[in-house]
Amino acid sequence: MTATVAKQRPRRTARLRPRVLEIVWLTLVWVLLWGTFTPLSIVGGVVVAVGGIGAFRFPPAEAHLPLRPLRLVGLVCYLAYDIVVSGAEVSRQTLRYGPAARGAVFEVPLLSSSDRVVTVIANALSLSPGTMALQIDHAHGLWFVYALGPRDEAGVERSRRRTMDMQRRVLAALGTPEELAAAERLLAEGGR
Repeated sequence: MTATVAKQRPRRTARLRPRVLEIVWLTLVWVLLWGTFTPLSIVGGVVVAVGGIGAFRFPPAEAHLPLRPLRLVGLVCYLAYDIVVSGAEVSRQTLRYGPAARGAVFEVPLLSSSDRVVTVIANALSLSPGTMALQIDHAHGLWFVYALGPRDEAGVERSRRRTMDMQRRVLAALGTPEELAAAERLLAEGGR
């Protein structure tokens, strides 16, 4: 065995390991969706997983997101709390104002440049009833958010603060140390 072949094997193994884990995960999801744990459903899951991964080949992630378990638990608890509170606020707005309920679109500074973190932030915000990420502008470091309920500038400012708080919590749970430092600098410069 030549030295070149020996060097290529670990690299190939390192590249294939995530793909094998993806195939196992997708096969498990397939089996759970079918509701039967039979050899046919397992083989079918493997075939669908390999076909899906082959058809939609994504480049491997360049770096893993850091995971801070306590902060992640805090984020999940905050999301559960926010869903309940926001649901009550949306219900109150709808029952009190009906079709005259107002909404606002406002811009918020983007605290992260990582696509994965921004995706988690936007999904966490959109999970909350009455709010939605409308547009993310990476070029200017802004994103535009819709919120149901603000009837004046103070209400818009409350919604903006809640959005910034959501970004901070996601970054605290999943952001890299560099992103956390950059977010703190942006906030110190007046990013609200």
